[in-house]
Amino acid sequence: MKLLIKLLITTVLVVVISNFLPGITVASYKSAFIVAVVLALLNTFLKPLLILLTIPATILTLGLFLLVINAVLILIGDYFVSGFTVSGFWTAFLFSIILSVCQSILNGIFIEKEQ
Repeated sequence: MKLLIKLLITTVLVVVISNFLPGITVASYKSAFIVAVVLALLNTFLKPLLILLTIPATILTLGLFLLVINAVLILIGDYFVSGFTVSGFWTAFLFSIILSVCQSILNGIFIEKEQ
C-alpha cells in the first residue's frame, strides 16, 4: 500500500511541477505514472551503483554530487518515457530538487510511520 501511495504522490508531483517549471513536459497522466514507476526503478537499481562509482566526487563535494546523480536519473527517465521531456541538465537538476523536497514533505504527511 505504501508503494502505491508513493507512486501516486510522485505522479501528482510530476504533473504539478511540469505545469510550473518551463522545460518539463508531460503528455498525460499515464505518462506521469510511467515516469513515477521508472524513477522508482532507477532509484532502486541504478542509483546505488552510481553512488558507489562516484564516492570520491561525493566526498569531495560534501554530498552535493548526489544532486547531480538525481538529475542524471531524471534525464535517463526522459530517455525511457516517450511522453516525458526534459529540455536540459539544469532543468533536470532543478526538477529533481523540487521533486525530492516535495516528495519528502508529502510522504511525511500521507505515509504512516511504523513504530
